[in-house]
Amino acid sequence: MQKTGIILIAGRPNTGKSTLLNRIVGSRVAIVSPKPQTTRSRIVGVTTRGETQLVFLDTPGLHKAQSKLADRMVKTIMDSAASADMALLLCEPDKLPGPPEKILAERFRAAGMRAICVINKADAVQKSVLLPTIAAYSALYDFEEIIPISARTGDGVEELIAMLEARAPEAEHIYEDDDMTDQSERTLAAEYLREQFLRHLDREVPHGIAVVTERFEEREDGVIEVDLTVYCEKRTHKGIIIGSHGETLKAAGANARRNLEELLGAQVYMQIWVRVKEDWRNNDYLLASFGF
Repeated sequence: MQKTGIILIAGRPNTGKSTLLNRIVGSRVAIVSPKPQTTRSRIVGVTTRGETQLVFLDTPGLHKAQSKLADRMVKTIMDSAASADMALLLCEPDKLPGPPEKILAERFRAAGMRAICVINKADAVQKSVLLPTIAAYSALYDFEEIIPISARTGDGVEELIAMLEARAPEAEHIYEDDDMTDQSERTLAAEYLREQFLRHLDREVPHGIAVVTERFEEREDGVIEVDLTVYCEKRTHKGIIIGSHGETLKAAGANARRNLEELLGAQVYMQIWVRVKEDWRNNDYLLASFGF
């Protein structure tokens, strides 16, 4: 008897949604950085254990939209909720429910959605800190479970997976049993490079970057050739992205290439260009061409 559960992962920015997804799937299908709003679109992660398949929809952090890109990110969350069997609301142990959590709880309530509250980063606080957080989320919504975990260390994650497997409805599997994501290798190549800029650039520069894979080809000798274009919003940002003597761009490219080689199990040759597209986050045409 096959079972398949579709689970929405939602929460405010920087609560560890993508870290949890990667931990469950066992691969880096979602990029991670300390900066909020790292995830821009819905990412599907898949894990299949025996007859049970869990399909996770990792969504952008819910925040106040300040651009057309941000508007689309928020819409992604709301649209994803409609296709899920249940939801995981990720929160932090030392923060009580605020506007983002209340908005999500109202969305769950309107949809009659089953939900589990996941208090991530529980390893970073004393247990006494968890008690008022648990009480506040118990009052916020009729969660089926409230579970403290650490996506970083894996503490509590297996217990969470067991909860989800027990609740998965009978249904045929959607993906092949060895699939981990619906993202293409082209998409992951671009995301791995964007991740490097999120990790190493300051201020507003990383959030004004889009990365597009222009070419992804395997040569006869097995080497993968990848051409990437980095788009930024200002000419001053272009210089920051490239860095003195090209050092920043070289370092970001080298790290992204290594990550991609690890994923593909093949040698990768990567070329990167940097171009300016002013205010692209508010340009509908460019947003569509960049895949948002």
